[in-house]
Amino acid sequence: MAEERVQRRLAAILAADVVGYSRMMEADEAGTLARVKALRAELLHPKIAEYGGRIVKTTGDGTLAEFPSAVDAVGHALDVQAALARRNYGVAEGERIELRIGINLGDIIVEGDDIFGDGVNVAARLEALAEPGGICISGTVREQVRNKLDAAFEDLGEQAVKNIARPVRVYRVAPGGAGTPASGARVEALLRLPSIAVLPFANMSGDAEQEYFSDGVAEDLITALSQVRQFRVVARNSTFSYKGRSPDIRTVAKELGVRYVIEGSVRKSANRIRLTAQLIDGATGEHLWSQRYDRDLSDVFAVQDELTASVVGALEPELGKAEIERARTKTPESLDAWDLYQRGTWHFNRRTRDDVAEARRYYRRAIELNPGFGPAYSGLSQSIIYEVLVGVRDVRSGDSQEAIDTARRAVEIDDTDAWSWSWLGRAYAFGRNHEEAISTYRMAIDLDPCYALAYYHLAASLTLSDRASEAIEHFQTALRLSPQDPWAGSIMGRMAEAYLTMERYEEAVRWGREATRQPGPGANLWTNRIAMVSALAYLGREDDARRELEGLDRVQPGISLTFVRQHFPAADDSPFMRRLLGGLRKAGLPE
Repeated sequence: MAEERVQRRLAAILAADVVGYSRMMEADEAGTLARVKALRAELLHPKIAEYGGRIVKTTGDGTLAEFPSAVDAVGHALDVQAALARRNYGVAEGERIELRIGINLGDIIVEGDDIFGDGVNVAARLEALAEPGGICISGTVREQVRNKLDAAFEDLGEQAVKNIARPVRVYRVAPGGAGTPASGARVEALLRLPSIAVLPFANMSGDAEQEYFSDGVAEDLITALSQVRQFRVVARNSTFSYKGRSPDIRTVAKELGVRYVIEGSVRKSANRIRLTAQLIDGATGEHLWSQRYDRDLSDVFAVQDELTASVVGALEPELGKAEIERARTKTPESLDAWDLYQRGTWHFNRRTRDDVAEARRYYRRAIELNPGFGPAYSGLSQSIIYEVLVGVRDVRSGDSQEAIDTARRAVEIDDTDAWSWSWLGRAYAFGRNHEEAISTYRMAIDLDPCYALAYYHLAASLTLSDRASEAIEHFQTALRLSPQDPWAGSIMGRMAEAYLTMERYEEAVRWGREATRQPGPGANLWTNRIAMVSALAYLGREDDARRELEGLDRVQPGISLTFVRQHFPAADDSPFMRRLLGGLRKAGLPE
């Protein structure tokens, strides 16, 4: 009788295990088992199915799965590790469930539902090489996923692994924005994505006080589309620079570097709204899709969801239902809370002291009305931070902790919102905890790799953590992702700080001068000028330093070294602060 033929196939194999499982079982057997079961039921196994994989088997602390492609396997691993990092946020170290993951592409032997062979063994050995929360892949997997995922790959060289005759080429994997600096190649990949700019919607209500409402509809659409990873959505700051203008769409597309432009209008009357939107080809000006909605005001959130789904469907039909569902906005339980939040945001974006105080009042009222509406907490946190920046509050007071607690609540409500994570990072930064801030910004970038504000804030905290050389590329990324940003002056002012820290004083002066020449509100902030003044003093250019010091006093009357210490988010004894204050003292800034 002929020997039965062995069934073989090529597959992407994923091996995962729980870090420190034996130690956790010894400390709390029942609790550990419950947490591991919950992880599998709520995250790991559903994600395997979502990426087209199959669970081969599970052990006490391990999971073995196969996927139809290496791209699916690595995409699953990145998604799981990012979700697990968010899930572990705020959890005590001894109670966190962390995974190591290894992935190999190779030939396997199939027996029933089980699989065997070197392809499986290599995956298990790669998992053992991974760090807690990390992913290691083989060289064959790296070749398959090249340029197909938003990820960074670190070559660890050839590794000799147990029971495998030949060394295995190993790569460490991380999301492109998390854990690794943004490379020029990665930014180029982001910029090559199908790109969209959502212009501010025109207010057709005949009532200037309804401006906030049309702004809110456009902002919600930007937020929703940003959840679709196949698109690059231009930052709100850049697109809203066209507010009140009627530019040629082809000019807008060229200036912003986008393929598509969305424009529209909102008419609000009593309890009815009329919303129109058009999707336009930026190169030709051709209208690709348009829609008009006439609804009761209570249906505004349904209209936003329909609008998002229509845009996604028109641009990329093959994205299918999953991407449309991913793009849906998370709305509050009542229009009133959303309305109060949008009114607050409208005031905040005006950036005067009175407007920011008014914004804070609206955000608090929105929270009182709907305590489960996350954006209102982020809005309240950012208004507190801004008041610290302009001197209304003191960075060393309890206000910084209030900003942290408030922003943390937004993340607890929705841990998939990049905006909330970024403002939590900003709150940590103004609490002078920059290591926590850096970790939090990277979480925001992982959720939205095109989020310019998060790159800017990340770079600022890297500078203040004595890591200025890492910061420069992130600043440049922020400027490229938001090319018409009215706050470009602030980004350039922070870049001047990075060069000051690196003792590259000529470049600090150049970027400081560029910051003051930019249009928009950022040019008049004292923080955007101080690095330039300090650098001029170190260069011995005393006349120039004094002249710029006079300009600094004009934008922040009565500024002193004490004021800088009280309102700048860096510790007095940090290397950055010593260098900054030393130059300002040389320039003649009083104590």
